Amino acid sequence: MNPETDPEITPVEAEAPVFQAVADEKNDGEIEAQMRRMSRRSFLWALAASAGTVGGLKWIGSRRADDGIPWPLRRVLDVNGDIARDLFSTARLAPTFPASKAREPRVNGDIGMGEDFDPASWNLNVSGLHSGEDLRLSLAEIKKLPRVEATTELKCIEGWSVIVTWAGAQLADFMAKYPPATQSGNAPDVQKKPDDLVPYVGAQTPDGAYFVGLDREAALHPQTLLCYEMNGKPLTLAHGAPLRLVTPVKYGIKYLKRLGSLEFTARRPEDYWAQRGYDWYSGH
Repeated sequence: MNPETDPEITPVEAEAPVFQAVADEKNDGEIEAQMRRMSRRSFLWALAASAGTVGGLKWIGSRRADDGIPWPLRRVLDVNGDIARDLFSTARLAPTFPASKAREPRVNGDIGMGEDFDPASWNLNVSGLHSGEDLRLSLAEIKKLPRVEATTELKCIEGWSVIVTWAGAQLADFMAKYPPATQSGNAPDVQKKPDDLVPYVGAQTPDGAYFVGLDREAALHPQTLLCYEMNGKPLTLAHGAPLRLVTPVKYGIKYLKRLGSLEFTARRPEDYWAQRGYDWYSGH
């Protein structure tokens, strides 16, 4: 159609596509300019964020060490542990498995397992009791407590796991038989007033070379054992005979082999791997 010969088309209508093209081109230019401004702004924000991250990491790395890592990171681990502890329940059991699935775990680690150890001279030293006495208990005395067997998964912090059948005495039964000190000073009642007990348990090998700390809740967990049998047989020396700690609500670094002493305490005990940068709580 020709606007000069077709009376139905006005000059304004004919020029409308031209004006629209100009407007579109102008809008495209404005959008492109705005995108360039946004890209520069985003780049500057990213640069500032990167610089802040690098600076923050340098600052963290320059802080004093607390149990093997800079104290800001230790505070983060401690807060995570406190939250996990508050959410923890002794009614929550670790999964159990048929005994047919049990296998022998790796020996993994010989700290505190000196070759000069004489099983015949072994005793378990216990301190921090409500009675104020320190005890030396034989394996026979520990075996007088009810025997408990459980097939659970040992999870190593290295990433591997294995199902094992453990047997021994519940640490909770041990604590009922030999009550820890209380925070109030009143007579202990392990079953009805567990929160009044001192909040930690420290454990060490006979030579003190390897040591772990447990929170009270994990110690009272029904699957936490003073173990003297593994997969239906007495513990071997390599696996911690005559007595080891087993707690399937924690990683394997808490499964102290060749248990030599227990201390019930109001102060958080030292922990071998926590001193080397790991999480003190070490639950999963």
